Amino acid sequence: MDVRSRNHVRVSGREGGPVLVLAHGFGCDQNMWRLVVPELERRFTVVLFDHVGAGNSDLSVWSRERYSTLDGYVDDLLELCRELALGPVTFVGHSVSAMMGVLAATREPGAFAGLVLLAPSPCFIDDPAAGYRGGFSAEDIDELLESLDANYLGWSGAMAPVIMGNPDRPELGEELTSSFCRSDPRIARVFARVTFLSDNRADLAKVAVPTLVAQCSSDAIAPPEVGAFVHAQIPGSRLVTLNATGHCPQLAAPEETAAAITAFAGDTR
Repeated sequence: MDVRSRNHVRVSGREGGPVLVLAHGFGCDQNMWRLVVPELERRFTVVLFDHVGAGNSDLSVWSRERYSTLDGYVDDLLELCRELALGPVTFVGHSVSAMMGVLAATREPGAFAGLVLLAPSPCFIDDPAAGYRGGFSAEDIDELLESLDANYLGWSGAMAPVIMGNPDRPELGEELTSSFCRSDPRIARVFARVTFLSDNRADLAKVAVPTLVAQCSSDAIAPPEVGAFVHAQIPGSRLVTLNATGHCPQLAAPEETAAAITAFAGDTR
């Protein structure tokens, strides 16, 4: 199948400009980038796509076997980069997609001019023996997944506002809830396990391309300690703490998010 159709790829912005590939997180689709895209299009060629199983991707090609680990998504990303043939790209990965970028860049570093890891987490589960804080105990994650399995729509309504943060702006939580609820529960259950059970801490040190770690000042899903860990593990990476709060700064603080991406990607050429 053609990659552009499979992943509902859209290319816009400045023709011939540096290329940004924007990848959304769990329960979302490319629409989550809409507030940052107009600013990024001024300087960059912007590539948007939906992970298979999300948004307007071709759901018929989704399979549990292929997408039960991050590797299936990484394969798709690298295939997309080869198909578009736009040269080395700066990959902007939000949440779980940040680790997809890490894995893709370690597999084919020549495909990437840089990585922007937005609200990343290499492992959501605390590892006290290693002195690592991911933000959740193993029991927390078990309960989260059991709740999702039992009542996906109810879970979405309860968890989306927590993930989004910004309780003074309830419309943001409502948008994320709607995004979650548009997802196929069967696919969401598998993707949730990929998201919350993956452990990519050991992969961070293998990254050899310029990397920006952009964390939020307060994030219930990826606390600041996680961003500091990612920064410490990736050689030569930069760390920026956004004033934005919550786990989705591209919605909560689009101007600040676009500025951070622009400042970094403009230096990678």
